[in-house]
Amino acid sequence: MADYFAGDDRSNYERMVAGDLYIADDPRIAAEGRRAVELAADYARAYLEDPDAAREILAGLLGDLGEGAEIKPPLYVDYGSNIAVGEGTFVNYGLTALDVAPITIGRHCQIATHVQLLTPWHPLEPGPRRDGVESASPITLGDNVWLGGGAIVLPGVTIGDNSVVGAGAVVTKDVPANVVVVGNPARIVKHLDAE
Repeated sequence: MADYFAGDDRSNYERMVAGDLYIADDPRIAAEGRRAVELAADYARAYLEDPDAAREILAGLLGDLGEGAEIKPPLYVDYGSNIAVGEGTFVNYGLTALDVAPITIGRHCQIATHVQLLTPWHPLEPGPRRDGVESASPITLGDNVWLGGGAIVLPGVTIGDNSVVGAGAVVTKDVPANVVVVGNPARIVKHLDAE
């Protein structure tokens, strides 16, 4: 395997947090991932039995949880700590939010079932990819964004305020405010009046 990090004495965890290339073989990365899986499972159990306790668990899992935000389990995350959810946002069942890089969800968003927010990416070159090199780019949803069921948002994408992503769309590039996008790759099909 090539020495991808010659002269860089940072740990792979430190490289990951900085948004640089890294290899996910760092014990701290594994520990943070286990913590997230355990908290997500605890949250799913508590959601049915004790809503107040469930909210405390969710707040401990996520980096920021806005007032009145609701997320229905199951919830799948890499770490959770890199996710911020704005006030009044509603997330339906089965969100996958791979938060190697920050995921910021604005206020009063609607996220339908089985949406995927995917910040990680891998090199196109076969050698580095085979060797496990990876990185991630942030995802940002503005306020009042609606993601339809099964929508997929890829690394580095920003979706502007009030925009709608149709069910099953694959968002590969930034979406401006006040539009509707559909398809794979997602494309603008309608402009919305900003209120």
